[in-house]
Amino acid sequence: MGDLVPLPRPAHRAPAPQRPEPLWREVVGRELRAERRRQDRTLADVAGDAGISVQYLSEVERGLKEPSSEILGAVHGALGLRLVELTGRVSRALRPSGPVALAA
Repeated sequence: MGDLVPLPRPAHRAPAPQRPEPLWREVVGRELRAERRRQDRTLADVAGDAGISVQYLSEVERGLKEPSSEILGAVHGALGLRLVELTGRVSRALRPSGPVALAA
């Protein structure tokens, strides 16, 4: 028998780089910060009303800390938000902006 000749491989395209999905804590932090700024309130003001330190609230807003449900409740309460409002905003922020292709 003769030598085997390899068949050419089909051109393989690397998938387009996708931006990684943000962490939940990052989106929650952005939403809390946006609401605080909409209300023209300081970190110290909201932290004081929530009963937490300014440093901790700052870290939550920057997405560096994963707040417990108690802390989250204190902060959204200090901002006059209901939990359903906050989670709705977070859900909308996480929703894909373009078409979504689902594989079967």
